[in-house]
Amino acid sequence: MSAAMPDGLLDGWRARVDGYLAARLASPVGDGSPELLEAMRYAVLGGGKRLRPLFVLAAARAANGDPDAALPFAAAVELVHAYSLVHDDLPAMDDDELRRGRPTVHVVHGEAMAILAGDALQALAFETLAEAPLPPERIVTALRTLGQAAGALGMAGGQALDLLSEGRPPTEELVARIDRLKTGALIAASFRLGAEAAGASAELAARLEAAGRSAGLAFQVQDDILDATASTEVLGKTAGKDAAQEKATWVAAVGLAEARRRAAEAFAETRELLGPLGPPAEPLLRLVARVEARSS
Repeated sequence: MSAAMPDGLLDGWRARVDGYLAARLASPVGDGSPELLEAMRYAVLGGGKRLRPLFVLAAARAANGDPDAALPFAAAVELVHAYSLVHDDLPAMDDDELRRGRPTVHVVHGEAMAILAGDALQALAFETLAEAPLPPERIVTALRTLGQAAGALGMAGGQALDLLSEGRPPTEELVARIDRLKTGALIAASFRLGAEAAGASAELAARLEAAGRSAGLAFQVQDDILDATASTEVLGKTAGKDAAQEKATWVAAVGLAEARRRAAEAFAETRELLGPLGPPAEPLLRLVARVEARSS
């Protein structure tokens, strides 16, 4: 595989994900609310890096599977991620008015409709998983994987800890715990879901999930760094919000220089876990490199 090919491949996969999501959010048949659907479409189809669904597809390739077969799993992860952003931005949560460079869902569609849009997106994620044209045992496993990553011992639990930690002195242990759940669980699940879609062995699925945990840590440490150092225009969301809300972040807990070292260490660990998988893992390694380049 040439050095340029993974980038073209990743861009093609992103276009496939966008098309699949647009189809899932097309006008419903029956008595569905057009206003609710429009809020859902606004939340999902208004940009975004599609990082998590690309992790699913690239992990499927790394496990010698067919990324096209993993597309429903990838879309389901993105729907869960989109719902979480809608709810995180609400006034009762992180109270933000900017996401992906434009007004947040509750600003445009109202708070009640934003809550319902998030609820409906989460439901659609599991409907999408259930309808995947894959063996039933893989679908059942994927339902459990995504449910655990999104629930009280995953993303929702991490957001609860994040809210409860505001204004408290941040310790490294607290920040690591929040990030393992709030951000890391869904990224690790993205790697795992790609392996499950491919029918990977337990050993290979575990290796990919471990790589996902390292990538999730690297991503969140880097996100904390960018919130402290980048502009709102670069981020597409309100810069400096973590410090203003006295959030428990890596920068607050260990300082900027040490946070940068931790991010570099986690990215290196991710590469070490993926390297032995050979050429099938090249798109996944390239995707990790793209994420790491955000800080440059």
